Amino acid sequence: MGTGTSLTAHQLIGLLTDPGSFQSWDEPASTAPASTAPTSTEPADPGYRASLARARERTGVDEAVITGSGLIGGQAVALVASEFGFLGGSIGVATAERITRAVERATAERLPLLALPVSGGTRMQEGSAAFLCMLRVTAAVQTHRAAGLPYLTYLRNPTMGGVFASWGTLGQLVFAEPDARLGFLGPRVYEELRGVELPADVQRAETLAERGLVDAVVPPQELREVVRRSLAVLTAVPAPAPLGAEELVSTEEPLRTGERPDAWDSVRRTRRPDRPGTRELLRHTAEELVLLDAPGGRDGALVRALAVLGGRPVLVVGQQRQTPAHERPFTAADLRAVRRSARLAEQLGLPLVTVVDTAGAELSAQAELDGVAIEIAHCLTTLLALRTPVLAVLLGQGSGGGALALLPADRVIAAGHAWLAPLPPEGASAIVHRDGAHAAELARAQGIGAYDLAEVGLVDEVVPELPDAADEPAAFCERLGRSVGAALGALATAPEAERLSARAARHRRLGDPRTK
Repeated sequence: MGTGTSLTAHQLIGLLTDPGSFQSWDEPASTAPASTAPTSTEPADPGYRASLARARERTGVDEAVITGSGLIGGQAVALVASEFGFLGGSIGVATAERITRAVERATAERLPLLALPVSGGTRMQEGSAAFLCMLRVTAAVQTHRAAGLPYLTYLRNPTMGGVFASWGTLGQLVFAEPDARLGFLGPRVYEELRGVELPADVQRAETLAERGLVDAVVPPQELREVVRRSLAVLTAVPAPAPLGAEELVSTEEPLRTGERPDAWDSVRRTRRPDRPGTRELLRHTAEELVLLDAPGGRDGALVRALAVLGGRPVLVVGQQRQTPAHERPFTAADLRAVRRSARLAEQLGLPLVTVVDTAGAELSAQAELDGVAIEIAHCLTTLLALRTPVLAVLLGQGSGGGALALLPADRVIAAGHAWLAPLPPEGASAIVHRDGAHAAELARAQGIGAYDLAEVGLVDEVVPELPDAADEPAAFCERLGRSVGAALGALATAPEAERLSARAARHRRLGDPRTK
């Protein structure tokens, strides 16, 4: 890991904003009106005064942060960018005041806010006064988020200490510079206090992304497009619901199309390596798409994304299907990322779309120690209590608690060959018959297919496969995408209280065959 980001604050702002659009909000303390100038006094320590003077001369800026507004792809955005060359981007009282006022102005002007911190933390020369200012900045950020405005952060190399532990990581989306050092305690301080070196990878951006603590690792040259697409989703005006869409909210009678397939045949078809998964579904159906990182990275078992589906901005969490060539066990870390995504959807006021396609949660001693079963339980309660609309898509395999964890929803759409069972049919056969030879028989007897699930109240609509999604991936994904768009439109028409009441009633009767 390097010792500091290679781009200055002005260079990064120039890389991000439309040419000529950035306007500074900063004024030197000596010339600014009292209402806008950072509150600061010249420090008594002559050594510190000299350090400030050298930093100003060397960087050409008067403080360790630059604030202002600009356009990113035509979208007006407020920006707060740290300058590492100014005393390591450290935060003093005047720095914190400048940040706070910029956040407050962004809130007053209803602007999305992009923070670009790079900092060794709070300024040691100013002691507790500077440290406590992290509360001031955090309170302003909280007010901005509570106003329903996007707050995005891009953590640069390094982002440490109080900045990392407050406004730097409070973004609704947290991006990071590749190979950036990100953490609470600097390695030199850690070694001094603990007597051993801190392993370098512990505080690496990629390590945090693998654990779901950072949403995406993005090179500076790609950040503009990622931010543009993210804001395109977060600021999108939902398309009006189609006429009559409110009728689709009811789950009293499932929508059924096509012939009922054989359950064992469906199980085998969902295991085809070429069957479209969550990523393929999104690529075929999303009008805007920002793929976020998840535990395990792009080879993991979870997909997280911001997307526009059917003209509506949504947050998506989906399981990426397992194949013999790509074993993707669904882990406790994945389940924690699902819950984080659900809470984020609620904060942003976005519908949550879950996509179920898994051979099951991880089965191992480590999974038990990681509390995978407890995480399943917490996922169930989180989704059941979520105030934002929840739409579940049963795309393929639905095995065990790993599948169940993503199924609490206001409405469930299933692919024609999708299925849900407590265990894979072979596992059920081993329990009932002490061998796996009766898997097909049990699959047919257990009522695991999409149409069987409609009869017991889980599935509201079955989208047919003609005859198999793997044979018509684009057409199938587009057909399923139309159903997703219609369902999102339907859910948008229901008042929140009515929708939550209907959700509670729906889950109260799950498992009972419906009156025909």
